[in-house]
Amino acid sequence: MARDIIDDRFIGALHVRALTRAGFDHDPVAEHTAIQAGTLEALMAGGYEGDTTLDEVMRLGNLGIGTIQQLDGELVILDGTAWSVGSDGNVREVHGSTLTPFAVVTNFVADVTRTIQGPLSFEKLTQILDGAAPPDAPVIAIRIDGEFADLRLRSVEKQEPPYKPLREVVAHQTEWSIASATGTLVGFRFPDATAGLEVPGYHLHFLSDDRNVGGHVMAATLVEGQLAIDPCHELHVELPDGVSLGTPGSADRAEIARLEGGGASAG
Repeated sequence: MARDIIDDRFIGALHVRALTRAGFDHDPVAEHTAIQAGTLEALMAGGYEGDTTLDEVMRLGNLGIGTIQQLDGELVILDGTAWSVGSDGNVREVHGSTLTPFAVVTNFVADVTRTIQGPLSFEKLTQILDGAAPPDAPVIAIRIDGEFADLRLRSVEKQEPPYKPLREVVAHQTEWSIASATGTLVGFRFPDATAGLEVPGYHLHFLSDDRNVGGHVMAATLVEGQLAIDPCHELHVELPDGVSLGTPGSADRAEIARLEGGGASAG
């Protein structure tokens, strides 16, 4: 088993373990562990193929976000089912055999729950999340079920090889606004020191209850809802062939912010 582990380091209180494909395949389901396929840095460079299926990812987590092969939509994993939101705004359920170049999931078990009355801007909502999260949690997984207003969402078009860098793809992203919707915000907050390995700060996707609306969240107002937080102290990362862990924290944060856009921080 030790030979499956190709790197092991601490980023503050976060224990990051990079795994080969074999190590990822045999990684046990662990409470309060975030599981990731690929890295943001590889995605930014145009690595849109991936070598891990959604079935493999969802064996280790029932809640998460990311993208799918060829960057074909914004991925939302909710209650163990995978959905993708395309550049046309349409939501479709995704088969488990679909590959992903970048996804992060957890076996969600809420340590913190809270009923929230708004309206709250995204900035105010993140302040509440920061205050509600355990102070020693380097990563938090987030689920907020409720009523939302003034949603600004985005996705990108499916790509064909030769692949362009993500900054060129995002320059032509599709954005849309939703006046109101009932549904779920899903995502994570990662520390700044993980930039390049992950998206630092808040990275959230939305999926409506009727499965007609979704996407990467650029802005949103919470009218009212139920907040749930699962703190994570470990991050297990599966690295496809030719992809290295790199040096977490060394990526250009301004470039990541440009790619992410809005108040919420690709994929």
